[in-house]
Amino acid sequence: MAEKLDETNPKGQSAPRRRRMSLTTLTRRVDALQEIVMQIYGPERLILRAGKLQALKLLRSQNVKERVLALQKLILEDPALAHVPEDKEIPPILDQLQNELADLLARRSLEDDLEKRIAERMQERHEEYVRDIRNQILKEDSGPETPETLKKLAKLAKLDEGGLAQSALEIMRPETLEQVVGQEPAKWGLLAKLASPYPQHVLLYGPPGVGKTTVARLVLGVARDLPQSPFKEDAPFVETDGTTLRWDPREVTNPLLGSVHDPIYQGARRDLAESGIPEPKTGLVTESHGGVLFIDEIGEMDPILQNKLLKVLEDKRVNFDSPYYDPQDANVPQYVHKLFKEGAPADFVLIGATTRSPEDISPALRSRCAEIFFEPLTPIEVSQIAEGAASRLGVTLDPAATTLVTRYTLEGRKAVSLVADAYSVAYLDKGIPPTVIGMDVMQRVVSRSRLSLVNFPVSRTATVGRALGLAVAGYQGLVLEIEAAVFPAADRGHGKWRFNQTAGNMAKDSVFNAEVVLRRLTGRDLSQYDVHVNVVGGGNIDGPSAGAAIFVAVYSALTGTPVRADRAMTGELSLSGRLKPVGGIPEKIFGARQLGIPWVLIPEDNHADVPPVTDGPQIRLISSVDGLLTEVLE
Repeated sequence: MAEKLDETNPKGQSAPRRRRMSLTTLTRRVDALQEIVMQIYGPERLILRAGKLQALKLLRSQNVKERVLALQKLILEDPALAHVPEDKEIPPILDQLQNELADLLARRSLEDDLEKRIAERMQERHEEYVRDIRNQILKEDSGPETPETLKKLAKLAKLDEGGLAQSALEIMRPETLEQVVGQEPAKWGLLAKLASPYPQHVLLYGPPGVGKTTVARLVLGVARDLPQSPFKEDAPFVETDGTTLRWDPREVTNPLLGSVHDPIYQGARRDLAESGIPEPKTGLVTESHGGVLFIDEIGEMDPILQNKLLKVLEDKRVNFDSPYYDPQDANVPQYVHKLFKEGAPADFVLIGATTRSPEDISPALRSRCAEIFFEPLTPIEVSQIAEGAASRLGVTLDPAATTLVTRYTLEGRKAVSLVADAYSVAYLDKGIPPTVIGMDVMQRVVSRSRLSLVNFPVSRTATVGRALGLAVAGYQGLVLEIEAAVFPAADRGHGKWRFNQTAGNMAKDSVFNAEVVLRRLTGRDLSQYDVHVNVVGGGNIDGPSAGAAIFVAVYSALTGTPVRADRAMTGELSLSGRLKPVGGIPEKIFGARQLGIPWVLIPEDNHADVPPVTDGPQIRLISSVDGLLTEVLE
């Protein structure tokens, strides 16, 4: 060892002195490293670690080599690499241990910094958590109310206290089926379908204002009390309007059938949205479960929505689907699971009302529903409705005022509205509740309403060149005056036929058919005459059913024979002179009944279309123009 120290010493110090200096330096380095190790681990932990590594004795030894061995065991990550060093190995080993301590201290410093940051972040989170808990407790104790919300609540309460009185229309509305004027077949037909142990879906046809909605509501009330009826006492009557039912083809919203509100775009309930859970929203069909869903103007509904409704009628349930729904998600509430797995119940009776004709309604819908027809109101029924409405208001209608109402409307709803308006005018005039509504008051109300006469009087005098025909406008039958005038042709041999331009092409065809039959029947050369045919009022009768009346009017004008005014007729005229069947027979008979026409002539083939009315006009079945002329000519 001394000789090696001499070789490496350029200054030529003596061997003992050089050795003492080297040992002193090494000892100091070892002491310094040992002190650093103690600072890192602490006295207690250092003793425990040294004892575990069997380095405690070595650490307390006076031999530098043994202390270096002890430091190797304490500092190196793998103590198995420690060994007793040779003299020349001690400096490199100390350098290695010094580097290891430097790395350890660097890691400790970094860890301390991270621990500090973690502690700070945890403290912030803890403070936020404590703050949220405190706010939640305060919210539970005080509720969601704030001074602003309490102010709005008080305002709403004040509005509730200051509402208007019951409206006149609510007071005048029938409360029982017996109070509904007319519509006896429709009322009891609908009751029979709902009171059965197996109720049917129903379509109600009829003009507006004849009581379809009122009858449906009252019939359900009666059906609830019948022992055989499946409807319970609390069976709902849900009413909606087909013209206002809107839906999104993407199923974002569907108030009729229901839809799914996803947690991102459509605003599911807050607690569900935060968990990414879709929320099914049930629709009117589920609200109607166990009762009646009444859809007014069902013919105006979107055809696709109608088809979706038909699917619900068959399944009696509404199914929901959403890409956001996870059946394995433990956070999904049970009711959401149930709606997605089983659907929402929708077992109800559908009652659809429409002012359209049956041909305009979807065949798929009609095939699933029974059909009931509401008749237009007669003047007598309108007068009864007006008088009943006045009675429920506590007043009496003057007979002249009642007659005036029947001349200007055939709608029950409009008649009730006129009575309510007249009541208000009479009250304003006198300053006290009226007891009688007179003709003068009703005349003012009608004048202000800009109403037109609905029943034009028809002359009852037999007249040459005038026949009464029948037509249909919607559900309303009409009596038409058809006139004809015949003159010698201005241009001999080139007679002309003229007809209303507004009547329609098929009516003009009826004129030409009448010309052929007239020539065959009379044998006259009609090219020697100018013929003018006119529909009084310029109505559109674009159909073949005016053929009979046109023929009679022209025949009368051509022969100078008067036509009886107590007979109205309808029928298509064939070239051979036969009367062919036409549509709208019940409505046409009803129109003749309204004007008091005692006789109605219809084609023989329409005999099955005659309604069983006992107080209407007499019906004569006609097969050809010969029988027609026998009935109408004086």
